[in-house]
Amino acid sequence: MNDFLSIIPGDVPVAELHAHLLSGVSPRPIAFVSSIDSQGNINLSPYSFFNVFGANPPIAVFSPARRVRDNTIKHTLENALDTREVVINIVDYSMVQQVSLSSVEFPKGVNEFIKAGFTMLKSDLVKPPRVAESPFQLEAKVIQVLETGQEGGAGNLVVCQIVKVHMAHRILDNNNKIDPFKLDAVARAGGNWYVRAQGDAFFEVPKPAGPAGIGIDALPEFIRNHSVLTGNHLGKLGNLEFLPSLEKATDLAQSSAHKQLLLPLNHLSPIQIAIHLLDLNQPFDALVYLLTHQNLVE
Repeated sequence: MNDFLSIIPGDVPVAELHAHLLSGVSPRPIAFVSSIDSQGNINLSPYSFFNVFGANPPIAVFSPARRVRDNTIKHTLENALDTREVVINIVDYSMVQQVSLSSVEFPKGVNEFIKAGFTMLKSDLVKPPRVAESPFQLEAKVIQVLETGQEGGAGNLVVCQIVKVHMAHRILDNNNKIDPFKLDAVARAGGNWYVRAQGDAFFEVPKPAGPAGIGIDALPEFIRNHSVLTGNHLGKLGNLEFLPSLEKATDLAQSSAHKQLLLPLNHLSPIQIAIHLLDLNQPFDALVYLLTHQNLVE
């Protein structure tokens, strides 16, 4: 059984491939780029082919791709080549409808700050203005533009060195670190879809620390191949530093702390208890439970 729709670029129209890529590689952060030409005309436009690529030196890259339908290039690219300076503004939820409006292809010379109702804020080290409504802004110098092709849909990688970072106080915590909930960032998906980084969209995955985990391959077969345990469950177990022997697990299962942890879960089935412990980020207790209840969870 073939579980995949597989295509080879070149075998389908560029527009179709483009749509698949935008939908599959998502969500993508949005670079809301302000730029200026040599005559002083200001442009403002969003790009979701974007990310940062290092901190020393601090580099950001975005790509104003050639238009698929008519193979023309964007005003932002023209300006980046002309004056070699940009500001990358991050988009939050409160401004997303205005950002969408700014993506309309207005004639050259039209200032999208005015059309979309944004406030121009003077930059300190570059000529293009910042978007005052944006909570996070990067003043940057264009150091290189890499053209990936000359046909419609080809990318143009605008490589920028960040020269100044601006963070709104309203998105910072008491330690002057960015609080992702306060940032309320918006990312791009395919078609008309966007993603709001807020509420249940956030979840934590503790980074592996110290010695390497035992790995999923070290787990007993009845755990590794269990039909209910997911890859995420196994990943948590595989990140543990050691696999206790059955004797050690039995001793740990008799501890008052372990019994107290299980007390509110007595109404659940054995495998549900293990899953609940994993969902509570108690993988070692889950492993102890699984090892000592093998006959009930197989």
